[in-house]
Amino acid sequence: MTRWTHHGGKLNEARRWFGEGRDPWIDLSTGINPLGWPVEKAPAIDWRGLPGDALLAELEQNAARHFSVDPAHLCALPGSEAGLRLLRGIIAGNVLHGAACYRTHRDIHPDGRAFIPGVDDPALLDGNILLIANPNNPDGGLLDKVQLNALLERQTSSDGWLVLDEAFADCLPDISMADRIADDRRLLIFRSFGKFFGLAGIRLGFVIGPRATIARFRERLGSWPVSTAALVIGAAAYADRDWITTTQARLIEQAATLDGLLHAHGLSPQGACPLFRLIVTDVATTLFARCARHAILTRPFDENAGWLRIGLPADAAALARLDRALEGG
Repeated sequence: MTRWTHHGGKLNEARRWFGEGRDPWIDLSTGINPLGWPVEKAPAIDWRGLPGDALLAELEQNAARHFSVDPAHLCALPGSEAGLRLLRGIIAGNVLHGAACYRTHRDIHPDGRAFIPGVDDPALLDGNILLIANPNNPDGGLLDKVQLNALLERQTSSDGWLVLDEAFADCLPDISMADRIADDRRLLIFRSFGKFFGLAGIRLGFVIGPRATIARFRERLGSWPVSTAALVIGAAAYADRDWITTTQARLIEQAATLDGLLHAHGLSPQGACPLFRLIVTDVATTLFARCARHAILTRPFDENAGWLRIGLPADAAALARLDRALEGG
């Protein structure tokens, strides 16, 4: 079989590649919450009207309260990836990204290069943009606040920037650096709505940072950058504190159950983010193929044939099918 090289979430391509199979496909190739916020709880959406300023203000106020920041330091985006791709024209410096990172982090600057905090020469950071995902993707690794504050101090003093992609931070809110945002700190944070709330199709994210930098994002985005549906659903979801706290606890329990299953198959899952686990093994390609035969799409990696990322199964039935697939039955 020719090696599958697609990004996560390409379920239609998987059906064409591997066939429909006996059972409906399960997509475990992404880090998206499989039991997302119930959209039926949102108010009615006016599909005919342009996204209004009042709706945008309500969304940004609710999101800012969720992130514990002043709304003046926050700007809604049509997905955090869109915001990341605007970085080059808004702040100066070459991008230094993590050695293992999102594909987008590698793509956004032609002169970018990998950097490993604590290992590579710190002088490389001077005047540049250090872009870090925390929790990281694909390995789910974490940098603690002591490490991040040290990097922030260095970046601010050297006229560089620390840019944090906190796409998965809603699962582990205590790790966020949003409380460090200030006009005199060279810190930008990107947050994603779709992953934790399980509604990636909404295409909603946020950038948080100094007010002058946020103003440049608003100027580049222009009028109506976020759809009415995203404004209404996002505002309602961020206001739903009961669902948020219940989901944070549930995801940790589900991740522990997934860890138990993987350990039972002799695998060693890595990562602190409860929405996915990375498996590092010589048989990653074999495991991917086994899962595909059971109509389960996982996430292999072009850059490392020994990696396989497995998202969180939605329920006991999906977990049982993954169990059978990993067994090879």
